[in-house]
Amino acid sequence: MATPAFACIRQGYPRSRLIAVIRGYVKKVIEDAPWFDGIVQADDKTLPGFYQLVGRIRRLDSQMAIVFPNSLRAVLTARLAGARKVYGYRRNGRDVFLSGGPLPRRQARRVVPEPMTAYYLGICRWLGLSVDTQKKPRLHVSGSLAQKGRKLLERYGIRDEDMLIGLNPGARFGSSKCWPPEHFARLADLLTQRWNCKLLLFIGPGEEPIANAIVGLSRVEIINTATEHVDLAVLKPLIQRCRLLVTNDTGPRHYAVAFDVPVVVIMGPTDPRYTDSNLEKTIVLRREMDCSPCHLKKCPRDHSCMTEITPEAVLHAGEKLLQEQA
Repeated sequence: MATPAFACIRQGYPRSRLIAVIRGYVKKVIEDAPWFDGIVQADDKTLPGFYQLVGRIRRLDSQMAIVFPNSLRAVLTARLAGARKVYGYRRNGRDVFLSGGPLPRRQARRVVPEPMTAYYLGICRWLGLSVDTQKKPRLHVSGSLAQKGRKLLERYGIRDEDMLIGLNPGARFGSSKCWPPEHFARLADLLTQRWNCKLLLFIGPGEEPIANAIVGLSRVEIINTATEHVDLAVLKPLIQRCRLLVTNDTGPRHYAVAFDVPVVVIMGPTDPRYTDSNLEKTIVLRREMDCSPCHLKKCPRDHSCMTEITPEAVLHAGEKLLQEQA
């Protein structure tokens, strides 16, 4: 969701050397993009890692640091690394370490949730950069990565003429974001009956039990990617190939938006205002409960905000999206 801001900064500082500082597990999301001249991997969750990162950034001799995370640690990292100017949102007690930046919108002294694409672009707007043409998330796939994706699809027996639907049943955030495996299994049956399609199950590290449950409960053939250990780079051409993606409210939904793939999002504990943008090819299915949005990683109740969303409702949403795109 920060990619429009990345493009805006690249456009606004065409002669500058731009270096991204980003966590290792998401490095593969942006490494093929044209926005950056280099990437520094941020492994700073331990004290030695933090000081190593500060040292790596210090060697860049940066004139400016633009900090996207809202944490105090992110600003301290840039400041201790010697950046001449450090910009970011002025919140969470960070003002004293910042050279400047926008204030978040507040109501009754609380920060008002807004779409993260717009939130990040707020920093660009404060810097005086043009944001009018930079509102759609974009991702990039290199030729070699596209070829790797094609070979994997061929190995799975997926032909160019096949209708491919992706299913993403996991969530790095926690189990509260996960639609039940039995619902995904039932949906797989319904999708195959409706379109005679190929189903590709996207599985992240540690999500193998979810995949096994879905495959075991379904009566149709599902291509399970769990054994391939598909990383966030290879995931890009695979989702790009899909006609439709059904996913929990997690990272792959934003891949679909970036590649203009219709996507049905099953949302539970999170506030929809953070992602309420670029929904032209997205349908978000959500049940408002008395505890919504809780933002808890594990539901302490009966998880009805997710379980009450039926496979039939998801199928109907998928039908609607594909009819609109026909």
